[in-house]
Amino acid sequence: MNWLQLLSPKRFGDKTEATISKDSRSRFEQDYDRLIFSHPFRKLQDKTQVFPLPEDDFVHTRLTHSLEVSSVGRSLGKAVGERLLEKYPELSERGFTFYDFGGIVAAASLAHDLGNPPFGHSGESAISSFFTDNPKGKTFQQKVDLAEWSDLISFEGNAQGFRILNDEENSALRLTFASLGAFTKYPKSSSAPKDQNRKSQKKYGFYKSDGKKFSELAAEMGLTSLGKEAWCRHPLTFLVEAADDICYNIIDLEDGCRLGLVPYETTRDLMAAIIGEKYQQEKLERSRNVNQKIGLLRALAISQLIGECVDLFLKKEEDIRSGLFDGALTEHIPSGKALQAITTLSIEKIYRSKQVLEREAGGFEVIGRLMEAFCMATYHKFFDKENYTPRMKSIFRLLPDSFQDKLDQEQMTVYDSLLIVMDFISSLTDSHAIKLYKTIYGFSLPVSKA
Repeated sequence: MNWLQLLSPKRFGDKTEATISKDSRSRFEQDYDRLIFSHPFRKLQDKTQVFPLPEDDFVHTRLTHSLEVSSVGRSLGKAVGERLLEKYPELSERGFTFYDFGGIVAAASLAHDLGNPPFGHSGESAISSFFTDNPKGKTFQQKVDLAEWSDLISFEGNAQGFRILNDEENSALRLTFASLGAFTKYPKSSSAPKDQNRKSQKKYGFYKSDGKKFSELAAEMGLTSLGKEAWCRHPLTFLVEAADDICYNIIDLEDGCRLGLVPYETTRDLMAAIIGEKYQQEKLERSRNVNQKIGLLRALAISQLIGECVDLFLKKEEDIRSGLFDGALTEHIPSGKALQAITTLSIEKIYRSKQVLEREAGGFEVIGRLMEAFCMATYHKFFDKENYTPRMKSIFRLLPDSFQDKLDQEQMTVYDSLLIVMDFISSLTDSHAIKLYKTIYGFSLPVSKA
């Protein structure tokens, strides 16, 4: 793979050949701005990152997490870009700057959680489980082909994100090929064979319905093919992944400490193991404010991890472009063991805490029941009208007009209709999902105003 192709500023639907802009605002910066002002991105403010929002302290949502990942991603991209421009002078000759590398990684990082449903991984599992465990959901296996069924039984937020970014009715979100490539963490279809030796092939990154688009994207950027419907990652994806890994490890630990799930001393020592020689216990203890101490530790730890990831990427850059390196940068840096210690503790003390498990269990129930209600109502309306009951009619009418319009097309297949329902369910905020669940199942009825 070569950088001149990989940094493609082209977008789907471009009428003329895309070139590197000489304006003060590049195409890659436009990608970032489009995402910031988009409706799907704004919804992330009410989607759980790890913790339900407490009353006594501020913790991260998907929105704040995405902004922080993007900030770290931009720093990684600019640092890497600066060195690559020295190594490959032809990039500068074609008008690329290190800001372009930073812009691509920042935009892809900003979008990395765009396809996540309400209630995080619990929501993902609930959507998949409707088709694998619910008797009503299982009946759809006979109504779709194998590749389509593979999409349905393993809902993947990354593939959902790619679908959102390429929704033809949402042209305002058309990103450049470079940003889309960097966004795609798992460049394969759900039905392509898994290569367990490659981290980028353990999940999938696009639905069957988006297969042609990703093939065009891969061809334009010269992504190396790994066989049927599978490719090597865009090199900058490794930086997007690293930014996410850095933020969720360090900041989930910070949130856990603020909420009293992890002692301050434990948090301090875990971060100090990353900071290394720059850690100064005496300077830290001058402040009596624990939140300020954690903030300082977080900043130093993230800075150290950014530096280590940049060094490793540059060392492995040629192996990455040839497809030989396919691991997570954060697992191979000097601080990899220290990060693993944080992950181990977070699983035990944070991700399995009572408040997190309660939220996951409740979210699983909410999303599972919403999937059943809307999938069955939609199926019977379009494919089994004789059994389209009054209750189903009421449920279907709860869909926003935009989703009803998408469904009301002559060429609609069962698979297409189920994807649109999944679009709707996964787009809900946590609060909206709970409200809709209560309405449908009679736990909450609208109160008329006199």
